[in-house]
Amino acid sequence: MNKELLTLIFLFQSYGQIFCQNGTRPNIVMVMSDAFDGRLTFDPGSKVVQLPYVNYLRELGTTFLNAYTNSPICCPSRAAMWSGQFVHLTQSWNNYKCLDANATTWMDLLEANGYLTKSMGKLDYTSGSHSVSNRVEAWTRDVQFLLSQEGRPVTQLVGNMSTVRIMKKDWENTDKAAQWIRQRAASSQQPFALYLGLNLPHPYKTESLGPTAGGSTFLTSPYWLKKVSSELITIPKWLPISAMHPVDYYSTFTKNCSGVFTEEEVKSIRGFYYAMCAEADAMLGQVIAALRETDLLNNTVVIFTADHGELAMEHRQFYKMSMFEGSSLVPLQIMGPGLMSGLQVNQLVSLVDLYPTVLDIAGISAVGTFSGHSLLPLLYKGSTFSKKQHPDWILSEYHGCNVNASTYMLRSGRWKYIAYADGLSVPPQLFDVTRDKEELHNVILKFPDVRAHLDKLLRSIVDYPNVSTAVHLYNKKEFGAWRNSLGRNYSQVIANLRWHVDWQKDALANERAVDEWLYGSL
Repeated sequence: MNKELLTLIFLFQSYGQIFCQNGTRPNIVMVMSDAFDGRLTFDPGSKVVQLPYVNYLRELGTTFLNAYTNSPICCPSRAAMWSGQFVHLTQSWNNYKCLDANATTWMDLLEANGYLTKSMGKLDYTSGSHSVSNRVEAWTRDVQFLLSQEGRPVTQLVGNMSTVRIMKKDWENTDKAAQWIRQRAASSQQPFALYLGLNLPHPYKTESLGPTAGGSTFLTSPYWLKKVSSELITIPKWLPISAMHPVDYYSTFTKNCSGVFTEEEVKSIRGFYYAMCAEADAMLGQVIAALRETDLLNNTVVIFTADHGELAMEHRQFYKMSMFEGSSLVPLQIMGPGLMSGLQVNQLVSLVDLYPTVLDIAGISAVGTFSGHSLLPLLYKGSTFSKKQHPDWILSEYHGCNVNASTYMLRSGRWKYIAYADGLSVPPQLFDVTRDKEELHNVILKFPDVRAHLDKLLRSIVDYPNVSTAVHLYNKKEFGAWRNSLGRNYSQVIANLRWHVDWQKDALANERAVDEWLYGSL
């Protein structure tokens, strides 16, 4: 354990361990990163890169070993976290279609109940954001064509051993958050709630691919790369393309990962990604330092999490948009006065649980029905909280781009069950994640009883065939309206989106495929 971490632990342990010091409600600080692999918050993943502040939270707080996103993409995942509702209930179908701007979040309720509140950085939970390319890719995922939508994943080294602040926008927001703690929160007579959203370790836009490019560049400096233990970087195993599930193949192709990658390239991508996680960890540290320096840490609950993970070339993919562990498992660490220290929880939980948890921490009675359940009974040292049973399953779903069928993942016990579309047209998948941690062996045919049980459970939670139909109709309606709004400019506009296979090369066939999808066989 390094000296910095030991110092932090000693300072925290000197504080009083009562939940609401002097009868006051605790402050709440949440730092939410983007695309942070949850497996890095516990062993053995935590050994591959130095993350002193993640380790600090692990030592002095609770780390959830099975915390999942409710949708492995930015906006729908955040919509679930902010609303406490599964994405099919809020119809948060893709990065363009999420919550209404006037939706009530847990931050709104904290403010209405006497908290001083502040949100900074990446929020990304309301409708109307992200690029036109991103929307069109989501709307047309049912169309029978294969077009590479992302740039090929690459690495880029910048600066030198003195180059620390690479993601300028994140550092700017982190500095503002620390300043707000020191100047506004420290002088307030109210309890406060602060949210800081980071872009890191999300890949950077690949500038060479033009203004419509997505994020396919893993970028860092030698300073952060030195934090990575290169000898511990694993090279993930891949199934042969011929053995891939059809939806996984579609994702691999549209993410521009179906070509040849050397082991050196894969290892480099993974190493650069871990280095980007180290930079994000340092930003978390800035917030913790500000709380400590202002003597606020002893009465503050700190929550660290992410919207989704990052595959980093596992399963021949990068990015998210997948139910494999690298994409769907997120960090969830909670530290605060009166809460358990050094605890690792195996309970299956997900981001919708944060809404009732935050309200529980603040002593606010929840009004309405939520998809999640408070995690406080799993964290609190006292016995005044109800030990209400948390469900033994979690639900994650995906309806956006780079996946050509609505996807529903149910984790229960050792099993991960993944159903698609109407449950009939696309074969499901089943993984035993305790024995098959790499998720390379789909055992759906070996365990028909397990499949039947989990599918019945899934349908009791969400009528997924009907939801899939609703998404399909939404996609056609939105694309048709967008296409009609362009008039004669449509062909030129769609050809200039971020397709990395020349649209014009097969323009006639692509246009016919779109027309058949919209209007039926011609």
